[in-house]
Amino acid sequence: MNGQFEAAWKLHVFLTGHGIPYAIIGGIAVQRWGQPRLTRDVDLTILLRPGSEEAALRQIVAAFPARLEDAIAFALEHRVLPVDVPGCGEADISLGLPGYEEDVIARAVAYDLGDGRQVRLCSAEDLIVHKALAGRPQDVLDIEGIVARHGATLDVAYVRRWLDELGRAADDPEVRARFERAWAARLR
Repeated sequence: MNGQFEAAWKLHVFLTGHGIPYAIIGGIAVQRWGQPRLTRDVDLTILLRPGSEEAALRQIVAAFPARLEDAIAFALEHRVLPVDVPGCGEADISLGLPGYEEDVIARAVAYDLGDGRQVRLCSAEDLIVHKALAGRPQDVLDIEGIVARHGATLDVAYVRRWLDELGRAADDPEVRARFERAWAARLR
């Protein structure tokens, strides 16, 4: 098993063992839903009960060393905890918020890493939403790859609903456009 998959597995074992719901949202999800490309870290979203965030973050940092000084304060302010997965690589653990990220985790699907080891990946639709919000050139290419592979099976209404809502919240009119360009291009 490669280092990225091993890191994903170790995170899965820890998070499920502590009752912390999660979904992988980064490169491993792109490998499943889009055009595979090389990535080395693991990106995931977790949901923590209100009021339990600091204690849960301390448990995570006890198992996976933080990559920043004062990582707990950083995570509480910026909603992301960068950690090392010993012997495997790095992970960025995003702290999910009620609403959309509850849907992401509820819609997550099992993904087999090999040897019967399964982790939870976000759906293709949720990966599109994450990529459209990030908006980097590689994210746009990832959206195009997902649409090319899964266009006919995508829940486009779901994607558009969340892109509209989150695009308004981010005050970024390009969020939905990033998807719509890829969606229109698939028809050419």
